[in-house]
Amino acid sequence: MLQSDTIAAIATYPSNSGIGIIRISGPDAISCCEQIFRSKVPLHEMSTHTISYGFIFDGEEKIDEVLVSLMRSPRSYTMEDVVEIQCHGGIFILQRILSLLFSKGVRPAEAGEFTKRAFLNGRIDLTQAESVMDLISSENEKSRKNSMSQLSGVLSKKLGDLRGKILHEVAYIESALDDPEHISLDGYSEKLSSLLEELSLELDSYIRSADDGMLLKSGIRTVIVGKPNVGKSSLLNMLSEKDRAIVTDIPGTTRDILEEKVRIGDITLHILDTAGIRETTDVVEQIGVSKAEASVEDADLILYVVDSSIPLDDNDVRIQSTLKDHSSHTIILLNKSDLNSVVSEEELRDLGVQVISVSMKDGSGVDDLKQAITTMFFHGDISSNDDLLITNERHKFLLQQAKKSLSLVQDSIALGMTEDFFAGDLMDAYESLGSIIGEAVEDDLVNEIFSKFCMGK
Repeated sequence: MLQSDTIAAIATYPSNSGIGIIRISGPDAISCCEQIFRSKVPLHEMSTHTISYGFIFDGEEKIDEVLVSLMRSPRSYTMEDVVEIQCHGGIFILQRILSLLFSKGVRPAEAGEFTKRAFLNGRIDLTQAESVMDLISSENEKSRKNSMSQLSGVLSKKLGDLRGKILHEVAYIESALDDPEHISLDGYSEKLSSLLEELSLELDSYIRSADDGMLLKSGIRTVIVGKPNVGKSSLLNMLSEKDRAIVTDIPGTTRDILEEKVRIGDITLHILDTAGIRETTDVVEQIGVSKAEASVEDADLILYVVDSSIPLDDNDVRIQSTLKDHSSHTIILLNKSDLNSVVSEEELRDLGVQVISVSMKDGSGVDDLKQAITTMFFHGDISSNDDLLITNERHKFLLQQAKKSLSLVQDSIALGMTEDFFAGDLMDAYESLGSIIGEAVEDDLVNEIFSKFCMGK
C-alpha cells in the first residue's frame, strides 16, 4: 500500500534553534533530495541507515551545511524511502530548504501523514499510531510509560488474543453446524458460557481502567474555591512552585480565573484559581464570583480552602451550598494550621467531605493533600501500578460494545437458544475489538484521528 507521491515537512519545532530536521518520505525521496544535496558519496549510492555530510545547493548557490540520513524501504518508519535533512535550525533556512524540495516535485505533508503512512503500510496498527500522539503529549512519567507500552504493541497483543479466542468459537460453531456427525455441540453452551465470563472480566478490567487512564493522560481539572484571603492563590503558588498568582492582604485581589498546569508525581492538575466567593457590590468582582461558582460544575476535583483562624460566615454557607452536589470529588483544606484555630476539622467533616489541615506558610499538609488526590482518583497508588491503562475514549466505547455483544451471547445461552444464534453476536464482538486496532476502520475515522497529530509526525 506504499503511497505514489512523496511528502516532506519540518519535523522539529518551528523556531530558531541549533538544529532543525526536515523529513521526506515516498518513492522519490532519494532522487528529489539528490537534486539539492551534494556530498562525496551520491545519495543513491548510500547504504540504508547511514548518514552523509554535505551541502544543500540551490543551483550553484550554497544554502547550508547539513547531515543527511537515509532509511531505505521497507526499513523505515513509513516503510517507504525516508530521507532526513539535519540543517541549522533557523526558521528561514528550514523554509528555504523545504521550498527547494517542493520545487522538485515533493508536496507538503499533512498533519500526522508520516504516521498515517506507517499505519496504512502495515508497520503499526491504529492503537500504536494513536499512542505516538499520546507519547508526544505525555505530561508525566506514568503517562509516558503507558504510551510506550501501547506503542510497543502490548494493547494490540492483548486484543489480538481476545479476538483469537472469539474467532475460534465462531469457527467451531460453524464447523459443527456444517458437520454435525463429526463435531459435537453437546455441552458446548456451558463451556462457551464459562469462556465468555473470563473474556468479559478481562474487558471489564480494561473499561474500568479508562477513567483513570484518561485522567492520567489529560490531567485532572481542578478548581480552587473559597472566600477572599483564605489562601487560594498561595495554594496555587505553592503547588506550582512559582509566584503565578498575586498574593496580598487586600480581599478581592483575584478577580478573574487564573489557569496553571501542575505536575504532582505522576498526576497532572489543570488548576483554576478563582475569585474569592463573597457578597460584593463591585461589578467586576461579581463577574469573577459568578465565574468561580460556574467553574465548579465542570471540575474533576474541587479544593475548598477555609481560613481556620476566622469563624465561618454566610459566605462559607454560600460556598458549601454550591458544593453540596459535588462532595465525592471535593477536598476541604483547613488553612493556617500554624495559627490558633477557631474552626475545627470536626465541624467541617459534618459536610461529608474529606478535611486536611494545611499551612500555606510552612507547607505542612501538602503531602497529605497529594496522597488524598491519588486515593480519590487512582485508588491509592498510581506510581507502582504497571497495568495497561486505556487512555482513549474511542477504545473505551468499542470495548463496551464488545462487552455488550458478549452479554447478548450469554443471554441467548440462558434462554436455551440453539448455537447458530451465538455466531452473529460473537462476530460483532470480534469486529468491535478489530476496530480498535484498525481493521475494517472507516476512512473518515482514520483521517480524523491523524488530523489531530502535529505537523512532521
